Amino acid sequence: MMKNIGLIIELDNGKIKETNFGMITLAREKDTELFAVVMDADAASVKEDLESFGITKIVEVCLPKDRQSNPVVRAKAIIKVIKTYNICAIFGLSTAMGKDLLPRIAALLEAPLVMDCYAVDLEQNLVKTSQYSGKTIATIKITGDVLVFGVRPNAVEPVKAQASARIWILKLDETSLVSKGFRVIKTSEVDESTNINLAEADVIIAGGRGMKNGDNFTLLSKCAEKLTAAVGASRVAVDSGWVPYSMQVGQTGEKVSPLVYIACGISGSIQHFAGMKTSGMVIAINTDKNSAIMSNCDYYVKADALEIIPELTKLLEND
Repeated sequence: MMKNIGLIIELDNGKIKETNFGMITLAREKDTELFAVVMDADAASVKEDLESFGITKIVEVCLPKDRQSNPVVRAKAIIKVIKTYNICAIFGLSTAMGKDLLPRIAALLEAPLVMDCYAVDLEQNLVKTSQYSGKTIATIKITGDVLVFGVRPNAVEPVKAQASARIWILKLDETSLVSKGFRVIKTSEVDESTNINLAEADVIIAGGRGMKNGDNFTLLSKCAEKLTAAVGASRVAVDSGWVPYSMQVGQTGEKVSPLVYIACGISGSIQHFAGMKTSGMVIAINTDKNSAIMSNCDYYVKADALEIIPELTKLLEND
């Protein structure tokens, strides 16, 4: 029996975030019909990209401009899509937006929710996610009329599958636009032109105690610019006030899955490792060859990161 699967597509300045394609690949199984839900752009402008990954149905949800940033309204809009198109499972990314939106959808539907997952079997309703700081993998059996999944960004390699998609425009009634008890007072735009989201980055260069102070993180920023990378940090660097919490990678910070993770002056505690253990390749720079990060990496350099990073940046500038 064909299953209708919904996917909440995240966009950035009208363009589809690359991390959506891994999520689509994960949801794309035999006997499934994929419905991409687009709320922040003209569906026609992203139709070609979605078709290249197997999307056959695109639902454009039109929200009034003054309510587009209200997560309660957005959750109700998704629920309207679910009911209108008889969707049995809805996928979103475990990003800041997804963590705000998906639990609301699950709560309103009284549906099961699994966040930060990286494998889903829609035939048996089994989902895999890491638990206990990444020490174990949980395989969870879930049941319900609608299943809700938050997929870890970059956890699944995108695989193309050409399809032809049709666009539907979903008009919402006033009930779907009401947000009782929750009101967005103010929204402000953040200039992200020079920043790459940690959770979605292909390459991350992160600093820890070995960076000595906050000023030295500019060395990582310069190198990151040449690598088209995001800059992360250990908890020590955050607790010391060198960098903001938004840069923290670890058990109590961001969980990341980049293709390459460069750890600079990071000892590699269990808590930090829990946040980056699913990285494709780990490169460590540390003066202590006995530090934990040295035994949990693919390549390492026994040296001072404050000397190595500037030299690496010079090489990249001359490349």
